[in-house]
Amino acid sequence: MTDLRDDVKRGFHDHFGHHATGIWSAPGRVNLIGEHTDYNDGFVFPFAINRRTVVALRLRDDHAARVSSSFSDEIVTIDLPTLRPDGVSDWAAYPLGVAWALNHFDADLTSVPGFELYIDSEVPIGAGLSSSAAIESAVALALNDVWQLDLDRQTLARVGQLAENQVVGAPTGIMDQSAALLGKRDCGVFLDCRSEQSEIIPLGFAEAGLELVVVDTKVSHSHATGGYAARRSSCEAGALALGVPSLRDVQVKDLARAREILDAETFKRVTHVVTENQRVLDFVSILRERGPAHVGTILDASHRSLRDDFEVSVPELDLAVETAQSHGALGARMTGGGFGGAAIALVPTHLVSLVCVELDGAFAEHGYAQPDVFVVSASLGATRDA
Repeated sequence: MTDLRDDVKRGFHDHFGHHATGIWSAPGRVNLIGEHTDYNDGFVFPFAINRRTVVALRLRDDHAARVSSSFSDEIVTIDLPTLRPDGVSDWAAYPLGVAWALNHFDADLTSVPGFELYIDSEVPIGAGLSSSAAIESAVALALNDVWQLDLDRQTLARVGQLAENQVVGAPTGIMDQSAALLGKRDCGVFLDCRSEQSEIIPLGFAEAGLELVVVDTKVSHSHATGGYAARRSSCEAGALALGVPSLRDVQVKDLARAREILDAETFKRVTHVVTENQRVLDFVSILRERGPAHVGTILDASHRSLRDDFEVSVPELDLAVETAQSHGALGARMTGGGFGGAAIALVPTHLVSLVCVELDGAFAEHGYAQPDVFVVSASLGATRDA
């Protein structure tokens, strides 16, 4: 992190010709359990990871917003009072989308000062670790501070979600931004996406001799493209046919009736969401009562459901999960929206090296690109660093 903060300071100076007045950062996230439940008003259990996005910012004396990043030589400039959802695109949609979204909560874009902003990140892009929410959360916290808006972190999470939905064009729920803003060290964030109430729950991985291994398959995905939106539409259609506000209101015992009402594909989508919600509740209950060594089978069941019922896995994710399971992982699953990205595996510490070697070998044997395999720990949410 120290090096990344220094890189951001240098990058800001190189792009804008003077020094930033503040540095903020926000983490990516791993979702332990609860996939595609957030936009169905359900339950999720993510944690903030120890890989972060860092932003440097300086206020201007006019209304211009100028944003730049380590992933583009371009400086995108826009007049804040004219900022519209369809007026920005590509990577600039994330920071400028947050500025636009803040206008819907407490910021008057015709009166707040403009800013210069530079972004750098160590959160892998397209890996299912929510690099987008890390950007949105760091920018939201920074603008909340410098514009003196005094919004709480739950509200800032809604700001990031609004930016993602309306400006980026990805129909995601509230989970990613909540994890990035509310995370605590060595803890997960148990979130009810309907009430937006959250509870910080200790994980206890280290005490149990366990590590969480992330396998970035390097198969890039985008939530703004059709697969994710199609799944969300299926969920909405299922809820409408079942006469409920959202799939949160369907229980496992209701699935027999749902099978009679829904077409086969919609039933499979609904089955995943309903059973996944129950898996989140079971995971948290077992974690509290028996500890992390006993949650592995729930991770395995989640992957089967995402693969077979929600159909968002890909061969590389399946291979990562199967390889980890067969070499000592207590449980493994794909994480994130799917169609690529990363898998996670809960592995005894003494087997981590073996699992990493076997993953590299398995991917090579199948002719896939070498995955990026690394261990993550639960980290602090968004902060001001300087």
